[in-house]
Amino acid sequence: MGRITLDKVRKAFGDVEVIPPLDLTIEDGEFVVFVGPSGCGKSTLLRLIAGLEDVSGGQIRIDGEDATMVPPAKRGLAMVFQSYALYPHMSVKKNIAFPMKMAGMPQDEQERRIASAAKALNLTDYLDRRPGQLSGGQRQRVAIGRAIVREPAAFLFDEPLSNLDAALRHGMRLEISELHERLTTTMVYVTHDQVEAMTMADKIVVLQAGVIEQVGSPLELYRAPLNKFVAGFIGSPKMNFLEGEEAAKRNAHTIGIRPEHLTMSTTEGAWRGTVGVAEHLGADTFLHIHPDSARSETMTIRVDGSVTARHGDVVWLSPQEENIHRFDETGLRIA
Repeated sequence: MGRITLDKVRKAFGDVEVIPPLDLTIEDGEFVVFVGPSGCGKSTLLRLIAGLEDVSGGQIRIDGEDATMVPPAKRGLAMVFQSYALYPHMSVKKNIAFPMKMAGMPQDEQERRIASAAKALNLTDYLDRRPGQLSGGQRQRVAIGRAIVREPAAFLFDEPLSNLDAALRHGMRLEISELHERLTTTMVYVTHDQVEAMTMADKIVVLQAGVIEQVGSPLELYRAPLNKFVAGFIGSPKMNFLEGEEAAKRNAHTIGIRPEHLTMSTTEGAWRGTVGVAEHLGADTFLHIHPDSARSETMTIRVDGSVTARHGDVVWLSPQEENIHRFDETGLRIA
């Protein structure tokens, strides 16, 4: 079991409150991602759950039991850090076995768990190597294996892929997602990368300045963001925002339209502009358009990769009206 409940949990450093009182429930078996910009409190919140930071108020319950004052080692949780934190002089096998050895686990049980974790993480052929002989992705798998053998109630991941290059990050995203499907264990994952959040999570928690802005599935946040902050943070490339006349005639202070919900023409449309930078990604191209009016500094549109628009071309953009998001003067989405 791995149900985690935060009840009015808050954190302050001296007179500075970094996490105002918040409530959150993470259900058993869920893959929950904390996402937000740097300094939003996502790693601090994870450390509060792990017991690596003391709460300043409220209660943390794990499977219904009060864990607020329980030491980290006794919470039944396993944490994987951004840095691999492996012992360089030990083999992969000994690194994975270390927490079990410290707990005094019988040798035969250690061997069973090591073999199971190594198989799940494709590390069986590397058990006799040392960390220095492994790639970054393999070292991160060793760190995950060390967590798996503890058979925790939940895994806590603190930006585990930040040190990997783009190709390895993509591969590890898939591996961690597959691992969750096999283990069906609760996973709480911190990242600043909304693409990781969208592709991995069952449930996303969007944070800003320690406050939960919205909780929901990736598609819920994409289709119905509660406010302008969530709308601008979820989705890649980010949403285009327009104010002034275009918003006013739709009874809003601001309207938002995603790049994939704009159409482009070389002859007619709602908004005339000039092509600036074109990002060619193969199947897709992102065009950054400079509108003729001051309604927006630039607008981004996603088009088919075969489109051959060039810098300086004059084009017209038109929004899909049914996909326009409206926001009031406080930033809240108008239903």
